Order: sequence, then C-alpha cells, then structure tokens
Amino acid sequence: MNMRDMLGGFIRRIRNFLLESFGSYQQKMPYVLMVAFALIVVIGGINLFIELTATLQTDTLADYDHRITQYIIAHRNPALTAYFKFVTEVGDLHGYLIVLGISILLTALVIKKWKYIAQIALVLLLATLSNVMLKRFIDRARPGIEHLVVVKTLSYPSGHAMSAMAFYGFLIYLVYRIKMNTILKWSLYVFLVLFILSIGISRIYLGVHFPSDIAGGFIAGLIWVIFCILIFNLIDVFRKDPVT
Repeated sequence: MNMRDMLGGFIRRIRNFLLESFGSYQQKMPYVLMVAFALIVVIGGINLFIELTATLQTDTLADYDHRITQYIIAHRNPALTAYFKFVTEVGDLHGYLIVLGISILLTALVIKKWKYIAQIALVLLLATLSNVMLKRFIDRARPGIEHLVVVKTLSYPSGHAMSAMAFYGFLIYLVYRIKMNTILKWSLYVFLVLFILSIGISRIYLGVHFPSDIAGGFIAGLIWVIFCILIFNLIDVFRKDPVT
C-alpha cells in the first residue's frame, strides 16, 4: 500500500468518525486534520533540530566535532580530495540544475508525469530559502582549519547537507513511486543514499563544516522531505475524493 492509499484510508476513517460522532461535518474537515497532523510531524522534527542547535556551544559537542573532523581530514589524499571536490560541486547550485535537467529529460521521454518535476523544484527551493534564513539566525562561523574550497556563507546548518537530503531524499521517494525493475530500483536507492552521505562527508573533509553542521542540515532537509511528501499525497487524495 502506497502513502496515497494510506492517507485515503485515514481520511475515510476520520470522515466516518465525524459522521458517527456528530451526524454531519464540513467536507474538508478531514483534510484540515491531516494537514494538522503533517504540521505536528514537522514540529517534532523541528524540535529535534532545535535540540541539536541548543548544544552547539557545549564542550561535549565541540569534542565530538573535533574528533570526527580530525579523523576524516587525517585521510586526506589527492584521490579523495579530487572525489570530494567533485561531489561538493554536484551538491551546489550548478549540480542541481544539471540533475534537474536530466530529470526533465527523463520525464519527457519515459515517466510523463510533469508534476514530479514541479515537486522536486519546490522541495529544493524550500530547503534553500529556509537554509539561508537559518544560517543568518544562528550565525555560526566556519571551522578554523584549512579550507580546501572557497566558502562565503555561515556554517550552521550545512546548505549542502540540507539541500542534498531534501533534493536527493525526495528523489528516493519518487524512485519508490515509479514502477521499474527491482534491481534497478534498489541500485538507485543505494546510490542516492551513498551520494547524500558523500556530500555531507565532503564538507567535513574539505574543512568547511563541522560534523554537527552536517547533522543539522540532514535533519532540516529531512523535515522538508517528510512534510512535502505528506502534503503532496494529501493534495492528490483531495483532488480525487468524489465527496469534495
């Protein structure tokens, strides 16, 4: 059972409950309640993000950041440096535009569902805009170690990690939705998960982020993925509901 079917089932249960309890109800009320549920899920994720943010100045987190960073940069070598510079470039704006262009091509030739492109673009836009606001609000400086790439913005949360989780995380969901060969589907799952992790690790390896920046970015990006998946599926159910 996919998420749209699950949401449809929840809507019907809410509708039946309201009918049994009150005899009548506003037709859109079940959808309002589901949106409220989606917001509760997001608030829970935001709370986790805030808890991590609150520990940024603690000695314990600073120790973890230092230990993990030193372990990763201790493995610097020309081959890894070239790989992580490439990965971090793909995780930047130009990389997303290229991947989005490939997605548009695949949609035009194979998938034929243009709403997926709009959804991908919206998730990436939300993650990018919210990252800019979070960076300015939290105002954390970059690590004071050697930077192997040029950076001009603040540190927390990592924009690369946040965008990677939002963009490629949502692609994982779309791969789940689209019918394809099972081996190909699982290969894409593994590739996308490893690529998200690689983008996060690349920022630590290149000396431009603390590990906690990456963790915060992943959490914030995942919040947007979960929220958008819930809302997009809820919109589908709402549009196909004959009662509304």
